[in-house]
Amino acid sequence: MDIGHLSTTPILSIDHFPHMSTMKVSMCLLLTVTTATSTTGFQLLRPFTRNSAALRATSTRLSSSTRLSSTTTDDDKEYDYDLLVIGGGSGGVRASRIASGYGAKVALLESRLKHGIAPEYSAIGGTCVNVGCVPKKLMVFASRYPGEIKEMEGYGWKGATEGTFDWKVFLEKKNEEITRLNNVYQNFVLKNAGVEVIEATGSLNGPNSVSIHTTATGETTSVTAKNILIAVGGWPFKPNNVPGIEHAITSNEIFYLEEQPKRIVVVGGGFIALEFASIMDGLGSDVTLMYRGDLFLRGFDGDMRNHLKEEMENNSGVDVRFNTDPKEIIKKEHADGTSTLVVVDQDGKELECDAVMYATGRKGKTDGLNLESAGVHTEGSFIPVNDYSQTNVPGIYAVGDITNRMALTPVALMEGHRLSDTLFGGLDRPVDHEYIASTVFTTPEIGTVGYTEEDAAA
Repeated sequence: MDIGHLSTTPILSIDHFPHMSTMKVSMCLLLTVTTATSTTGFQLLRPFTRNSAALRATSTRLSSSTRLSSTTTDDDKEYDYDLLVIGGGSGGVRASRIASGYGAKVALLESRLKHGIAPEYSAIGGTCVNVGCVPKKLMVFASRYPGEIKEMEGYGWKGATEGTFDWKVFLEKKNEEITRLNNVYQNFVLKNAGVEVIEATGSLNGPNSVSIHTTATGETTSVTAKNILIAVGGWPFKPNNVPGIEHAITSNEIFYLEEQPKRIVVVGGGFIALEFASIMDGLGSDVTLMYRGDLFLRGFDGDMRNHLKEEMENNSGVDVRFNTDPKEIIKKEHADGTSTLVVVDQDGKELECDAVMYATGRKGKTDGLNLESAGVHTEGSFIPVNDYSQTNVPGIYAVGDITNRMALTPVALMEGHRLSDTLFGGLDRPVDHEYIASTVFTTPEIGTVGYTEEDAAA
């Protein structure tokens, strides 16, 4: 899930779980209050009836002419599961929990139940919980402490000092919090809802069959499901045409670096690049931001983009370099056994640093899903879907970042929730991506909703 944006859609905090760590982060469940009319041309499943789930729906039932089509017309055919979800991120978890609440038999596959294991790093809870919103926001809090201390004297506080930042202590506390959240998702959110959680990856084996590849043993089994939801999320993109790109890190690895880089080059002009440039600057690293364009945050309001540019250039330690793109990354070995990196830009200028972080976009994690076995259509690394999150194959759905619609955590929650309402609650709930608020956690941070000034004037 997108690691930067947070929607201002109303949320319901459920931070009453016991054994909170020092870094307490409320688990939030999106409370969707918007409604939308049905999109014509697609058929919805008939109201679900397992365990009298149909009686739980309180909204208007769908007419048979607007129902989503199933993969079979034989309603008596037996499947191992009513819903099998591949991917335990925000969208997959929400869809699983809601579906199970309607009485559906649900299983969720996630390759890891504990975070921090390379190369995935992520685990149950998805990008946001493990290598996105949550640990990033903890870093934002930590990075703003020095600036806040500098302002304290003006508020009457005397003798306050910045102190020193201990990267290792921060990572230890951060990891404790993420581990707690992994447990919350697995045991409180999912198992308490009746969802079967399986530590495994999944791949399609036809339209109603999934091969389960167990993480611990490597064994493969096959199960059937009437409905399959693909919610595997995205993965940071690194260009393969830059020599030495293997030395660069992404927004995954930065949360697990053993040492804080004293000098770091951040490449990119989107919100992830800008957020981490601000974070690492606040934590005391020397930061250089390289962006190939004239101005970062393309697609945001022009005034906000320019204001943030001025703030970063005048009130931060970030060295902002526009129209600059790395041509090569060279690893430089030193006599004492240490190493540094040298970034060579397209003009031949060199910059030595301790880490290079690429934040130049994300791609869908479709590798290994065997989508072709069921005839699921893809566009690049993403899976296109309709307004009911259905792929071109009836009975196979996708939500979240893998659909390349709007990569925001609350949006994935909305998509998963509405899908389960439609499939198992007998409701007509297409997704609604209009006027979604988002925030960029730079310093200062910016927030937006609705049209940009440029769009409104067009």
